Amino acid sequence: MNMQSGPADTAAEAIQVAPVDVRVEGVHVSYGEHHVLKDINLTIEPGEFFAFLGPSGCGKTTLLRLIAGFNTARSGRVLINGSDIGDLPPWKRNVGLVFQNYALWPHMTVRANLAFGLEERRLPRAEINRRVDAALALVGLSHLADRRPSQLSGGQQQRVALARTIVIEPKVLLLDEPLSNLDAKMRVQVRRELRDLQQRLGLTTIFVTHDQEEANAVCDRIAVMNDGVIQQVGTPMELYERPANLFVATFLGTANVLKGKVTGEGADRTFNIAGRGQIVIPPEAVVPADAQLVFRPQAASLGPASTEPSAGSIGGSIIRREFLGSFTRYGIEVGGTEIIIDEVFQNGVHLYELGDRVQVRLTEKATLWLA
Repeated sequence: MNMQSGPADTAAEAIQVAPVDVRVEGVHVSYGEHHVLKDINLTIEPGEFFAFLGPSGCGKTTLLRLIAGFNTARSGRVLINGSDIGDLPPWKRNVGLVFQNYALWPHMTVRANLAFGLEERRLPRAEINRRVDAALALVGLSHLADRRPSQLSGGQQQRVALARTIVIEPKVLLLDEPLSNLDAKMRVQVRRELRDLQQRLGLTTIFVTHDQEEANAVCDRIAVMNDGVIQQVGTPMELYERPANLFVATFLGTANVLKGKVTGEGADRTFNIAGRGQIVIPPEAVVPADAQLVFRPQAASLGPASTEPSAGSIGGSIIRREFLGSFTRYGIEVGGTEIIIDEVFQNGVHLYELGDRVQVRLTEKATLWLA
């Protein structure tokens, strides 16, 4: 699909959608005695590409299906463009849901799959043809309009599912792990196309995934969920650099977590790590009593072991080394815990060997103190 083409621009203009906001207020959802969603409060801005991100069973798909109308809240409400949609059945909410398995009609052609929803709405044939042609052009499948789903690749089927949803001109586009059935290379390609498509249309889009890389790559903001609770909402960079808690820190990317003990007071506070070193705590830092030291693999550097380590470094031993092309990843044992350090690879750079004693030097700004 060539999202840079002139026809795609024209097609985007032919699909009439307007950015709307989505608000979830005080929502609780239960399945019997199981409390699935717990006091969900969330605002998604008009035209935003937003993600619900979290592990399996965290409630993200339940929340998406609640917005679509396939789940019922025990309390709270969902508003689209300021209107409470809680009493509306799915077919009257004018939201488009792309399922994980695409749910295409196998006996229908691509064109017939796209036209089906419009025919059910009893639109004039000329309007149906106009919208179908525009949606097919938008996803680059005009030349495959007469094929059936079984004659298409996985990526092409995913585009048909998107086009079938967009053709009804929904207020909100809902995506339930739409890339999970694609191989790794195709996932990267299609997620870029998906982002381009959303940008062209300016359509408010909510994307459910457990894959943090997908969410980071395409979304404006992300709600990280766990155990039915929204842990934090922010841009991908905000969540990565300033996670609200240990769950967010460890779920989004690799994070090193070290236990230790805070000693001293005021400007003399230090964090002592199992006899392996001390980290000076900045005077302005808010450090909980049971804080743990958290930092990313690229937020530290390695140096040879010193008999007089500085207060900003930690001693350890190399227990693993992996060459990953652009960087070398080291596993380092520190006080009974393995931490990961990534160092940019350059020709002639010194590589540490297994068993080498090293000092891990942390940058002050990259250090987090999370309970």
